[in-house]
Order: sequence, then structure tokens, then C-alpha cells
Amino acid sequence: MHAIQPHDTAPFFIVLNAASGSSDAAQTCATIASVLAAAGRTHHILMVESGQTLPELARDAVARAQAEQGIVVAAGGDGTINTVAQAMLGSRLTFGVLPQGTFNYFSREHGIPADTEAAVRLLLDGEVRPVQAGRVNDRVFLVNASLGLYPALLENREEWKRQLGRSRLVAFWAGLLTLLREHRRLTLDIEHGGEQRSIRTVTLFVGNNRLQLEQLGLPEASDLARGRLAGITLRPTGKLAMLWLLVRGALGRLGDADRVVNFSFRTLNLSSRRRRHIKVATDGEVAWMNAPLHFEALPDALNLIVPRGPAA
Repeated sequence: MHAIQPHDTAPFFIVLNAASGSSDAAQTCATIASVLAAAGRTHHILMVESGQTLPELARDAVARAQAEQGIVVAAGGDGTINTVAQAMLGSRLTFGVLPQGTFNYFSREHGIPADTEAAVRLLLDGEVRPVQAGRVNDRVFLVNASLGLYPALLENREEWKRQLGRSRLVAFWAGLLTLLREHRRLTLDIEHGGEQRSIRTVTLFVGNNRLQLEQLGLPEASDLARGRLAGITLRPTGKLAMLWLLVRGALGRLGDADRVVNFSFRTLNLSSRRRRHIKVATDGEVAWMNAPLHFEALPDALNLIVPRGPAA
């Protein structure tokens, strides 16, 4: 992948989600303004007060950046970054990230620091590299997309976070309790690589983040560099076996579990025999989609500012 340098006078259009993570939005704004003002760089902060306004503000940032040959920056968690990336797809603009979330898988994979001041300095000093995105129907995902058990886990996790606050410990306990519940099994018809097959599973997980896949111990992590996505399904299993899979995932040994089926692909078509509408999660955001579902890898979809060097 060929790296280029961002234009050193391009204005920044920063979409800042005040609700992401636990950071103070006012302090984040002050840090951004201080670093960019010292560098003499023009910037505009578009503050997101609620999730409902985020897509519109992302589109506005892209339109303004196109008009002024600027750089679009997403300041927030993986969900915020996803929404801004959705608006940027096909624009050929340069993309920057200021991670503000709980897990920050996308930024961590590409070497973007979690510290806000360091991340802003990277916008000034980094280089631009093309990075891959995934897409399911018309929705982009940078980290993962899923249906079945995983969207249920995410919805339960968000409810716990609203009550107890955002932390990795809260996310873990929400996931544990979700796994102990009964879950409806899905009957899915899958087509990829010229082959068709039917499976019964509680979930389908599609990964586009090397770091997350490596942490789970899935060998398909290396396939992402070849323009592919990783697919994971679980064979029907009981609660105790599900808990054992959770332990194996925490230990980075999920890939060799006998109840796990994992594979990689460039495109995948999926239909459900009983459902015309399927609940799908993309980078932590859950929405209903019309079946059939079409998954595809989009190599070099975004021009991301990353640290200088051979690899982020």
C-alpha cells in the first residue's frame, strides 16, 4: 500500500461525539483547539449531542471538506467512526480518527494513540494509507458485522452501560448474562466461493479487524491483508458449552474450538428461510436489514492518517 502525506494546509472538519466513552467533551475540544492553533491549522468542530444527529453531521462534514479540499476527522468510539466512514465512502477524502471510545479496535489496529493530544498531533505529522472496510448491503463496517446472538449481546450491553456506566467490566458481565439466556437458532443459506450450504447457528460474526481476531485466536486474521473478511459461526450448543467458548475466546483460543466454524471470504450472500428482516450489528450499532444479506470486502476503501513507518 502506497503512503502519501496529507496536505499541510488542509482544514480539518472534526465530527466529535460528546457521548462517546467517558472523556469530557469540553476538555477534548480544548485539547484539539490548542494543538491545531499552535500549528496554525484551520479546524471546525461539529459537535454531536445525540446519536440521531450524527449521520447528518457526518454528511455535512464530508460536503464541507469536499468544497474546501479538507480532511474529515471522526472523534468518538467505533460506532462514531463507522458513521463518519459511511459518509466518506467514495469521496476519496483523507480520513482522520481521534479515538474516544471504550474498546477503540479500529484506531488501535492502525496505531492511532488513545491519548487525544497525541492523536491530534498524528493528524499533523502522520501519513495517509488506504485501509479496508467491509460492507453488508448498504452499511459499512470497519471492525465487525454480525447477526443472531451478537446483536442481542450488544443491545444488552448498552442497557447495562446506561445504568452502570461505560467500562470493559460492565461489557463483560453484560456479555456473560446474555450467553446464559436461551437464544433462537437461525437457519441460514450461505453462498461464497462458488459453494452453497445451509447451516443452523445462533450467530454469524464477520470480522474486519486483525487485532480483534488475533485476540480471539482466529487464524483468519492474516487473511484480512489479502482483501478478505473473516466469517465465524457457532454450531448449536448448550449454556455450559457456550460459557466454555467464552473462556476460550478470552484466552485467545477460540479458533480451534470444535463448536466454532471459521472461514474467510471476499463476498458472501446470506438468506434466512423464515425471516425477511434480520437484525444486524455493524461496529456496535444495531439495525434491521432486509434479506438477503450481501457481505463484501472493500480493499483500500478509506485514506486513513496513520503513524509514519512501514506498518501502523
